[in-house]
Amino acid sequence: MQTNFLVIGSGIAGLNFALNAAKKGEVILITKKRLLDSNTNFAQGGIAAVLDTHDTTKSHIKDTIEAGENHGDPKAIKFMVTHSREAIYHLIDLGVQFEKEKGQLMLTREGGHHAHRIAYVGDYTGAEIEHVLVQRVLEHPNIKIYENTFALDLITKNHECFGAQILHKKRLESVFADQTILATGGLGQVFSNTTNPKIATADGLAMAIRAGAKVEDLEFIQFHPSAFAKNLSPRFLISETVRGEGAHLLNHKKERFMNKRHPLKELAPRSIVAKEIFNELKKGPVYLDISHKKPAYLKKRFPKIYAKLLKHGIRMEKDLIPITPAVHYSCGGIKCDIKGRTNIKNLYAFGEVACTGVHGANRLASNSLLEALVFSNQIVKELKPAKSAKVLILPRPKIASPTSKETALAKKLKRQTQILMWKHSGIIRNPQEIKEKALPQLKGIQEQLAQIHSTNREIAETKNIAQVAENILKSALKRKKSLGCHNIL
Repeated sequence: MQTNFLVIGSGIAGLNFALNAAKKGEVILITKKRLLDSNTNFAQGGIAAVLDTHDTTKSHIKDTIEAGENHGDPKAIKFMVTHSREAIYHLIDLGVQFEKEKGQLMLTREGGHHAHRIAYVGDYTGAEIEHVLVQRVLEHPNIKIYENTFALDLITKNHECFGAQILHKKRLESVFADQTILATGGLGQVFSNTTNPKIATADGLAMAIRAGAKVEDLEFIQFHPSAFAKNLSPRFLISETVRGEGAHLLNHKKERFMNKRHPLKELAPRSIVAKEIFNELKKGPVYLDISHKKPAYLKKRFPKIYAKLLKHGIRMEKDLIPITPAVHYSCGGIKCDIKGRTNIKNLYAFGEVACTGVHGANRLASNSLLEALVFSNQIVKELKPAKSAKVLILPRPKIASPTSKETALAKKLKRQTQILMWKHSGIIRNPQEIKEKALPQLKGIQEQLAQIHSTNREIAETKNIAQVAENILKSALKRKKSLGCHNIL
């Protein structure tokens, strides 16, 4: 197959880029499951933007820099925030129905923000955006979509990308493209305890690393403070907007504790709240309490969360909600500039897989969808389709059966890696244990994976998880002091 633009991933970054690029040429968009299966679809909170007359660009920039503990790129942050309002109205033009009151956008607040600047749709903002973008993509004649298609590896030569080798309908195929775009989302499934869906197996990041792309800040893994403390996989997220709408955090004595730990109390930056909850959990359960709100309000404001908790016997208007931190977001990723360019020619990255520098050491809540949208909006001005023929000889591994011994071994090794990473690269990290225990154990896992010469999605995902796990651990060792999401024992 041949195309102008190959987009790998169907979250907000991939879909939005595809729509923009389709104005300039032909697009092939591949996604490992269905179009709607992405981290975007799980985003509850909303999108941060300067939309209120009482808010300022300067304030949003300041909050972003402070949440990232001054580790972010000021130029990239300014670029993102400056284009935030434009990004929201771009979505509205596409058909996203943000909550309004008397014709005005309703805005909420989340951790680290000093203003109400989060545009939202109930507690399912990501799903609404994803639904609208998918509809627009399906309508576009220049976009070909391949669902249930897995990208195995990038096709590169002499530090230039020519496309990707894919697994489609149990066959290996090659897609050659003028520009290849990685929009593969997060890496939560590298860990055993995460809010990310099963598909978030770090595939784009691993492919880029193998191709020689530079990566940055992989040690900064953000832990969401308030995942439902029920043993679900993935963990069910209790949106930060619940705290933004007045919920309190209570310890095992049913007492508030954040009012003594940070001036913003429950709305302190995520890295701080997650660490405080982690420490409180050593003494007993931690709860979220929004029982002072009326049932009618809660059902309307948080319909999905209310219904999910009710299935587990919890009524938000009267019961305490047990919570625990869980891996939620990767602040680092493939190093790229504000145009999405990597150090490999014709390879671009957008969204969570990328590291533009806007998140620093800890992402400010609701800046993730904004980043994915803003940067995938701007880059299209730079693209110049050529559609020249390319022919490269690629390795063609045997396709393994889903019931093969190799596949069974891969599943086992995936689980071992996930448990290892949660134990040694969680909220609090011990450098000595990473060096003496985690990395040697991971090396043993990788040696077993190297003996698997066939491939399928399960095997490839496990190899990707192990590769990225190694990079996270090594990045954590290089960061000698605690900063943002990276906390050293």
